Amino acid sequence: MTPPPPPIHLDPSELGDKSFWDSTYTSDLTHNTHTHTHVGQTWFSDSNASALTLKYLLSLSPPLSPTSTNFLDLGTGNGEFLFLLRSEGEFTGPMLGVDYSAASVELASRIAGQKGYTSERHEGVRFKEWNIITGDWTNSGEGRFDVVLDKGTFDAVSLNAETDADGRRVCEGYRDKVLPMVKVGGRFLVTSCNWTEEELRGRFEGDGYGESGRDVEGEGGFEYEGRVEYPKFRFGGMEGQSVSGVCFRRVS
Repeated sequence: MTPPPPPIHLDPSELGDKSFWDSTYTSDLTHNTHTHTHVGQTWFSDSNASALTLKYLLSLSPPLSPTSTNFLDLGTGNGEFLFLLRSEGEFTGPMLGVDYSAASVELASRIAGQKGYTSERHEGVRFKEWNIITGDWTNSGEGRFDVVLDKGTFDAVSLNAETDADGRRVCEGYRDKVLPMVKVGGRFLVTSCNWTEEELRGRFEGDGYGESGRDVEGEGGFEYEGRVEYPKFRFGGMEGQSVSGVCFRRVS
C-alpha cells in the first residue's frame, strides 16, 4: 500500500506559542478588573463565526437535546461560545471549556460570574486548565461529550513549532487527541481560517490522512457530516471563503 503523502505544515508563528496566549489573557484579566465590559478577543468575530456555528448546531436533524446535550469547548479563551450556547441556543446541559492557559480559565470563570452563570439556574458551566498538546484525556476524569467544539484551536496548534516523541509536528497528533473526547455518534466541529474544508477533511476523516481507517486503538474514527456556511467571495475566477467550519461525527 502506498503511504500517504507527508502532511502540509504552516510556518510556525508566535500565535502557536503558549506564552503568547498567557500574555494575552493576563492582559485581558487586568483590563477586565477595571472594566467589566472588557472580555477580550472573540475569534472570527468579523466572520460572525459564533452565530453561524450556533445556527448550524440548531439546524441538525434530529435536533440536539436542549437539556441533555453536553458540550466541550477546546481552547475556550474567554468562554464566549459556551455563554452563547446558554443564552441564545438555550442549551442547559453540562458545558466544559478547557484551555492550556491558566489566565484564560481565570478570565472565562470571572466573566461567567459577572454574567451570572454561577447561579443555580446556570450550574454546569465549568472551566478547566487543560493542555491538549501534552495531556492524556483518558486520564482527565472528564469522560466523553456529545459535541466538541474547536474555534481556532487547531489553527493555533498548527502554528506551534514543537514536535512529539516521534518527531512529528504536534498538529499531526491532534486528531488522536480529540477522538477520545467525543462520544460514539457525537460530533466534532472545527472552525479554521488557516485550512480549507478539503484540508480539514484530510486531517480528521478516517485515519487523519485522507484514508478511511480506524484510530490506533481500534475505537473508530471521524466521518464528514456537514459544513457551516460562510459568505463566499470570487477572485480571479475562483470561489472561496475566509473561514471554514466542518462538522464530523464519530463512528464506532
